[in-house]
Amino acid sequence: MSSTDWREEKQEEIFEGTLRGLENRRKADKGFTAADAKSFLTHLYILEGNDWLGRGELGDIVASATVAAYEHFIEEWNAESDDTRREQGVNNGR
Repeated sequence: MSSTDWREEKQEEIFEGTLRGLENRRKADKGFTAADAKSFLTHLYILEGNDWLGRGELGDIVASATVAAYEHFIEEWNAESDDTRREQGVNNGR
């Protein structure tokens, strides 16, 4: 095991876990919107930049993976919404 293996494993673990949590919330909470996810992502950007006390390497990995998962989730949701709008336009004869 190389000295970076644990970092990559932790990054993937946090990313996948956060993504699953977001997908589950979207399914279970009909009031949860893409705007809600974007708002929280804005908060995460601020937290990621606020490291004046030093959160350490693990904290940096967690912050980075969480931000990446939110960005991916929002991008996928937007792409899905775009596809749906295109399909509705075709089905409505537009």
